[in-house]
Amino acid sequence: QVQLEESGGGLVQAGGSLRLSCAASGRTFNWYGMGWFRQAPGKERELVAATSTGGSTYYADSVKGRFTISRDNAKNTMYLQMNSLKPADTAVYCCAAALVPGPYKFWGQGTQVTVSS
Repeated sequence: QVQLEESGGGLVQAGGSLRLSCAASGRTFNWYGMGWFRQAPGKERELVAATSTGGSTYYADSVKGRFTISRDNAKNTMYLQMNSLKPADTAVYCCAAALVPGPYKFWGQGTQVTVSS
């Protein structure tokens, strides 16, 4: 089992940047596929970016070229660098872990990101 804790959210103006962190407990972080999800009020949760155990990445079309996902297995931490933020990026961002090939099973509490226009 793994426990996840996000940090780094906040209020930023459009065009600004934020870096989210997801710290994981345990010593098997590198076994897990990791992802960042977000959910805005009244909308479904969506997968924003993901990184595999081998380091391959996935991005939703809406964030390609603006967001970068990375992981530091030595620090048991995953990051989401968010640049050129837009008001449409406003949401609660959660990190999640999947013991591949299973589904995302472990979730953090989430961190609020608010982008003002």
